[in-house]
Amino acid sequence: MKKAFETLVAQYPFLKIFGNRYVLVLLFFTIWMLFLDNYSYLEHRVLNKEINELEDNKKYYQDEIRKDNENIKKLKNPGQIEKYAREKYYMKRENEDIYIIEFEDEVPHDGAE
Repeated sequence: MKKAFETLVAQYPFLKIFGNRYVLVLLFFTIWMLFLDNYSYLEHRVLNKEINELEDNKKYYQDEIRKDNENIKKLKNPGQIEKYAREKYYMKRENEDIYIIEFEDEVPHDGAE
């Protein structure tokens, strides 16, 4: 085994560094920590990406909660309740006509034309 390694070192001098047992242990440890361990570098990258996605979701939902709270505060006023019902549900008073105007760029196209 030693003779085979010496012939390899004679052909490729840069392999001489692998003859040192400390280098071999360090190389094994590095490979283990980067790729094989439960806390490997690759696993950390995946977890960091997931953390970033969760933080983005958290920010989105906090903004939505803030908007909903503002809408709830507005809807405590009876005048605002009527306004909301008229805009969202097209409700009307008696003897009143409602005209819905849809602009061409706001109408969803389903491709049936």
